[in-house]
Order: sequence, then structure tokens, then C-alpha cells
Amino acid sequence: MKKKERETLASQGAPELAEKARQLKEASWKLRLQKATGQLENPSRLKVVRRDIARVRTYQRALELAEKK
Repeated sequence: MKKKERETLASQGAPELAEKARQLKEASWKLRLQKATGQLENPSRLKVVRRDIARVRTYQRALELAEKK
């Protein structure tokens, strides 16, 4: 994920982050399926998608904590 994409994530609200997380989970599922069937061309993409999911969850958690204050 590029720096500009991370900045847009930081400015998004909870619904947009939830949608992005759903899309990334779906992409992760498809990549794991390709890996299991031997069709995965770029194995490093799995690692990138997992990290992107973690980034989105981090921003979601930051929003939750900001609402509690």
C-alpha cells in the first residue's frame, strides 16, 4: 500500500474502512484458493494483502478509541 493510499485510509470513516476490510478479506480468500490449487503466480501478494488488512484494522481501532474519548 502506497503512502497516499494510507493517508486516504486515515481520513475515511468507519463504513468506508469496513468496506475496504471486506474487499481485502475477499481478495485474501481468492489468493489462498489460488495457492491451494497451484495457480498463484505471485506468492508475495498474500503477504501484502495480509498487511493491508492489518492496516485497515488499525485505523478502525483508532476510530473506536477516538469515539470513546
